[in-house]
Amino acid sequence: MKIPKNYASCEENIKGSRFLSELFLISSQAEVREKIKAQKQKYADATHVCHAFICGKNAEIMGMSDDGEPGGTAGRPMLDVLKGSGATNLLVTVTRWFGGTLLGTGGLVHAYGNGVKNVLAQAEFEELVEKSDFSLCADYQQYQIIKKIFEDFTLYEVSEDFGEAITIKGKIAATDSESFGKKIFDATNGKILPIMSI
Repeated sequence: MKIPKNYASCEENIKGSRFLSELFLISSQAEVREKIKAQKQKYADATHVCHAFICGKNAEIMGMSDDGEPGGTAGRPMLDVLKGSGATNLLVTVTRWFGGTLLGTGGLVHAYGNGVKNVLAQAEFEELVEKSDFSLCADYQQYQIIKKIFEDFTLYEVSEDFGEAITIKGKIAATDSESFGKKIFDATNGKILPIMSI
């Protein structure tokens, strides 16, 4: 499975109606609800804010909404495109400002489905890596040793807090977490064992 690396957007005008497609990286259904609420507030002047999302390690959680468009003309075609993309942890909203000309059911299905295809084409993707959180505390001498070990691994979202001791937090691929912990433990003569959690 792949996940989006970045936010993406694109816009299209069809017979006077404006369609704004936006793609967001999400990690839970609760996040989807918050994002939809924010989108509806942001675009209070829009006629519809339709959406579809997929999340979960195996793309097992999904949902959609026509948001007032005729049933099956917006959310369903959007979700169908997402299901065919091989991606997870993403939400696409298509916001429509009605331009006065009815598009008919076929026109709507095409407009919403295409909106998702176009915004997917704008996004960059990366492989979904299951990550473990880690945290450790080191003195300034140990910090130099640990920093060298960090160079051997791909780490994500690392933060360092310098006080009397240095607190380091971050994420590492779950498959590397055991060897990462062992290397630090060995290099610091058993003084430091990172606390790991999935």
